[in-house]
Amino acid sequence: MTRSPLDPLDPFTPAVELAAAIRRKEVSPVEVAEGFLRRMDDLDPRLNAFCHRDDDAVRKAAAEAADAVARARSADDLPPFHGVPLPVKDLLDVEGWPTTYGSAGARRTPAEASDPVVRRFVDAGFVLLGKTTTSEFGALPFTESEALGISRSPWDPDRTPGGSSSGAGAAVAAGMAPIAHAEDGGGSIRIPASCNGLVGLKATRGLIPSATVLVEGFATSGAVTRTVADSAAALDVLARHDPAAWWSPPATRGSYAAALTAEPPTGLRIGVLTDSPIAGIAVDPACAAAVESTLRTLESAGHHIVDTRLPLPPTEELIGAFGTIWNIAAAGVELADPDRIEPHNRVQRDAAHAIDSWAYAEGVLRTQRLSRRIVEGFVAGFDLLVTPTMACLPPRVGAWRAGTDTDPLQALRNSYPMAVFTSLFNVTGQPAISVPVHHDAATGLPVGVQLVAAPWREDLLLRVARTLELAHPWAGRRPPVS
Repeated sequence: MTRSPLDPLDPFTPAVELAAAIRRKEVSPVEVAEGFLRRMDDLDPRLNAFCHRDDDAVRKAAAEAADAVARARSADDLPPFHGVPLPVKDLLDVEGWPTTYGSAGARRTPAEASDPVVRRFVDAGFVLLGKTTTSEFGALPFTESEALGISRSPWDPDRTPGGSSSGAGAAVAAGMAPIAHAEDGGGSIRIPASCNGLVGLKATRGLIPSATVLVEGFATSGAVTRTVADSAAALDVLARHDPAAWWSPPATRGSYAAALTAEPPTGLRIGVLTDSPIAGIAVDPACAAAVESTLRTLESAGHHIVDTRLPLPPTEELIGAFGTIWNIAAAGVELADPDRIEPHNRVQRDAAHAIDSWAYAEGVLRTQRLSRRIVEGFVAGFDLLVTPTMACLPPRVGAWRAGTDTDPLQALRNSYPMAVFTSLFNVTGQPAISVPVHHDAATGLPVGVQLVAAPWREDLLLRVARTLELAHPWAGRRPPVS
């Protein structure tokens, strides 16, 4: 897209840098918003990243942000992301906008109030840039639905951008947004980050409170970004104590963005997991190569690769623990027409209805015990764990459909290679980040590596991710569709 005099900033400018330019009055929030709206007009018909636009509301909020810049006595009077556009994944309520949950069966009534996560974004100065696509109820790692259509990768439109934060990943990768809200219940921040060459951080369970505890604490909000600095600054915005929340720590360890300015850590015990936690799933050579490259970088930075193995449960135990809880992912969603729910979600919904409350509670307790066993082994053996983010390259559009005509749950099984490494740490609640250290030579597709830390050690995770970012600069990469 040709830039005009009113579009002076590269649309791939990281959000922190864009906010700084706005505070310095080098660019107006109105000019920024108009630039991204034009890019959405140009690119989204091909990629289908946005499912709700309210351009008038965007322009009104941008104009108000510009007025605030003019009135501010100093840049310090403005919130950290003042005037920066940010879209919201269509699983969270935004006042006045409908929430579809990616479902043709959901109500389209405008939300009466915004989720606390959305309010934190607004308080931080973000201009809400519409809503991005998701799979129905966020249940699968792609968006190809009756309700929202097919979302596509800007790296190869014949492939999925991952999910369930599909639109978020495609929007940021294509330069239609500098940063985007995402949610992660089984990998839905980290998977699109890997598919799109982005950074995606899933925080520790409870660190980012939402209106309710989602999927027994498996799920959390966050953001997909281009840089580690953007992810750290976004976490500073989101990791705020909420006294009304069921799970919310009283205070954080300080600024995550400031932690990046400290000396990089050395001497860490680095564990490695390259075999699939679920038996029978092969790991693509490109994904294994990304791990090997990462380990070489970490060794050269003074860290120690250890042979200790993570104490993983048998496949049946792990799938059973996750599945019992995952079946309730759509609980609380108001439906206008339950018959229009997609077949795999209908089967899971029926399974959830069929289990009694006592059996469900026992399943939750078993999952907690499993999680404790894994985390205790992790803390004893490692400071950080390195895994592939996905066991496969981004699949082609429609690949998930194989076998679903006779068994709707095959959609979930076909997704295992995308989520097998990420979903484990939704169960344990540990912080994990995907960073785009690698590109596959044969396809040109980005390949992410996942770093995992002990609970509440986002600071360490971000600092090591920054080490990798300096060794493998990725922010300047551009997909073909941009």
